[in-house]
Amino acid sequence: MFRKIVLTAALIAPVGAFAQELPTAPYLPLELAAKAADAAIKACSEKGHAVAVAVVARDGATKVLLKADRSGPHTGSSATGKAFTSAAMGRPSGDLAKFISENPANDGLRDMDSRFVIQGGGLPVKFGDALVAGIGVGGAPSGDIDAECAAAGIAAIGAQ
Repeated sequence: MFRKIVLTAALIAPVGAFAQELPTAPYLPLELAAKAADAAIKACSEKGHAVAVAVVARDGATKVLLKADRSGPHTGSSATGKAFTSAAMGRPSGDLAKFISENPANDGLRDMDSRFVIQGGGLPVKFGDALVAGIGVGGAPSGDIDAECAAAGIAAIGAQ
């Protein structure tokens, strides 16, 4: 009996000694992603623009895609690409064109990932310093208007 206890203790002890805590990372819950997308699509709708809005997770996976009635056939992929670009780069998608033109050594960014859309309308979603997602809007007459609608979505969930 004593042997079994000692043997069991010896087998269990190393497991505890080598156990590690798994890393944790902040993320954007689906409920907040849907709320942001809905607010962005409403903001553009109030301005008379039929757009699509996409929210992608930090890893680039699409969490939400909303397409307004009468939005163009290209708006879904445009919104998703802008959101992906912002989530991947941690910056507004529209800023990348200027960044690349001012730094020719970074021209390779254009071809780094086929999902990149380097046009205005995509914004990173951050809570404090944590980048948790990207939101993209496509279909308004300009990237600036797309970005304004994306900003309304971010504001609706209390993010930056």
